[in-house]
Amino acid sequence: MVTVFGLGFVGLTTALGFAHLGCKVYGVDVDAERKKILRAGKLPFLEPHMDKVLAEHLNKNFFVTDDVAAAVADSEIIYYCVGTPYGADGSADLKFLFSAVDMTIDAVADEKFRVLVTKSTIPPSTTSEKIIPYVAEKTGGSKNFAVANNPEFLREGHCWEDFIGADRIVIGCDNERAREMLVKLYAPMNIPIKCVTPSTGEFIKYLSNTLLATLISFSNEMAQVADTIGGIEVAEAFRILHMDKRWNGCNMTSYVYPGCGYGGYCLPKDTNAMFAQSKTKGFEPQILKNVIATNDQRPKNIARQIVKNLSANATIGILGLSFKPLSDDVRDTPALHIIQEILAAGYEKIVAYDPAANEEFARRYPNLPVKILQSAREVYDAADVLAIVTAWEEFRGVPSFGGKKIVDCRYML
Repeated sequence: MVTVFGLGFVGLTTALGFAHLGCKVYGVDVDAERKKILRAGKLPFLEPHMDKVLAEHLNKNFFVTDDVAAAVADSEIIYYCVGTPYGADGSADLKFLFSAVDMTIDAVADEKFRVLVTKSTIPPSTTSEKIIPYVAEKTGGSKNFAVANNPEFLREGHCWEDFIGADRIVIGCDNERAREMLVKLYAPMNIPIKCVTPSTGEFIKYLSNTLLATLISFSNEMAQVADTIGGIEVAEAFRILHMDKRWNGCNMTSYVYPGCGYGGYCLPKDTNAMFAQSKTKGFEPQILKNVIATNDQRPKNIARQIVKNLSANATIGILGLSFKPLSDDVRDTPALHIIQEILAAGYEKIVAYDPAANEEFARRYPNLPVKILQSAREVYDAADVLAIVTAWEEFRGVPSFGGKKIVDCRYML
């Protein structure tokens, strides 16, 4: 039996994944609206295929519960998939994680051995230096608790296939009994399992995400170089780059391709947290520092391109609000930063449309003076210039609407 704290993209995928493997899984979340939606058999976010998996397992071997004590009492393994946002200095905020740990330990009323597993992304050394000592202090050094981490490698828009068809499973754990329990949990998947130290497990996740962030920032910087030089077909240059046999047919080409900068939840959070953690430990990594700076600068450069030669009362159309297609996630989305730069430049008339994220963008950023429209055609008709900010496939057809200026920020036309 498994309890999962946090039912966002990672938590719900994890919970349904273990339910799919035949485990009895309890899902716990502090968001009442999210729980209401899930109990109704619906997803609280856009994620392909997950609605069918939810329908298959809800109230059979996956249960959304408010009874933490009963869930913990019935579980040997507790997963934490709560948010670990980064603060002003880039460091990870662990308050939600420790709150969930508190709820777990406070609910325990027996002598059963339990493994507390962090799937939330946390900086290297957090498990050994913070979580293990915290649990030991709170439990009086009880041997009935072990701590591990099990980083996730999910892509929004592909969460289910990335869980079921994972290329590796990483378990960071120093406790032999706990490690054996986690290996047994994953064994039916027949996927390579790599058991490492807790800090190694944490580092592997950051190694992955900071590489992706670096590739994106490199590509955006080179696109800016090309635009500065002039006369360069940027999109074609990158497509020809991808023909190099050293890429070996892998799908990393989506990261080595220019756009609006990286966004969403993981890459901004993890890149900043890794930089902050290393700096705290005494080394300031210059590549990561400049990856972050490049990404922060990208919306400014794009906004300048959009408003170039526009009259002050022009209407600007934004096509795409989610941080990437096939997702309704607008956390730290480049669209937000581009819109803020446009507003800062003095342009007050902005209209926007996204195939999936209209409502989520309006809900999360209610104070932005942006008029949300219901189709790309409506944006085209209302705007003097348009900018493709998210690479939704339907936006390829926008040039057929007429001859208005379109700034292709995703190099997709």
